Amino acid sequence: MSVRAGRLLSVLLLLQTRGRMTAAQLAGELEVSVRTVYRDVEALSAAGVPLYGDAGHAGGYRLVDGYRTRLTGLTADEAEALFLSGAPGPAAELGLGPFLAAAQLKVRAALPAELRAHADRVAGRFHLDAPGWYADADDTPYLPAVADAVWRGRVLRVRYRRWREPTDVERRLEPYGLVLKAGRWYVVAGPGPHTFRVDQILELAACDEEFERPEEFDLAAYWTAYQRDFHDRLYRGEAVVRLAPGVRLAGAAGRAVEANGRMDDEGWTLATVPIESVERAHEEFLRLGTGIEVLAPDGLRERIARTVTELAARYGKLPPPGGNSVAGGGD
Repeated sequence: MSVRAGRLLSVLLLLQTRGRMTAAQLAGELEVSVRTVYRDVEALSAAGVPLYGDAGHAGGYRLVDGYRTRLTGLTADEAEALFLSGAPGPAAELGLGPFLAAAQLKVRAALPAELRAHADRVAGRFHLDAPGWYADADDTPYLPAVADAVWRGRVLRVRYRRWREPTDVERRLEPYGLVLKAGRWYVVAGPGPHTFRVDQILELAACDEEFERPEEFDLAAYWTAYQRDFHDRLYRGEAVVRLAPGVRLAGAAGRAVEANGRMDDEGWTLATVPIESVERAHEEFLRLGTGIEVLAPDGLRERIARTVTELAARYGKLPPPGGNSVAGGGD
């Protein structure tokens, strides 16, 4: 479909779904000039579309009552984008923003009036914002190229930065699929398969070489298993803690407290919880202040004790409440 043919269809569908619209409103929706809208309207009228223009303050273009187009078939790109209809941000990152908008318009035009109203209510009441509050958006300049390789089944050659030495490595990827997790994009690629962060791709070259995606590969099932294995690898140790009444741990540690925690004579909860490392647990447990006591392992308990001792020494130098640490005289 040519650019102009697609735009003419969009004009027709906009008028079908929204009723009367001015040339300025159409131009804004289509991101073209008002003069272009005038030419498109003339072309539709010449093609026999029953389209009328009303002058005046409340005027605009409209279709004759009862007219409905049947030209609502989806293109391949629009069909792919439709699966991301609940996530306009990720669709735009993949380069599918315009296709998503066109697909939604076509689907809306094909709905009966009562279902269209329901769809509008849903769209106005639910919005997906995947990234966390305190996380900056990843810089993923190669995401559209990776997505294109996924769609087309083409091999990629990348220079990739990983966390262990050597950090920068060359890899040949057969991209099976893309996953968006907490605002971060991952590409699952063979052979293997293995998982790579898209924002850690430093250089990318798309190849003409095609690959066969394994018929038995299930992206959703792979990702579920990957997350399970990731958490098993992540929590490599355990700690025994006491929690003051009302104090809660988050994530896997919180679930462990619920599963095996027991209350002691002082009303504190005693539990064994998983930890990533002594360093990470040291950071997390210190945030709870006096609401937690670490009983084991000894290395973690001793590290927290050293930190608390250093803090006490540092803050012990503060002047007493109401005092003035700066000597000086009055007039």
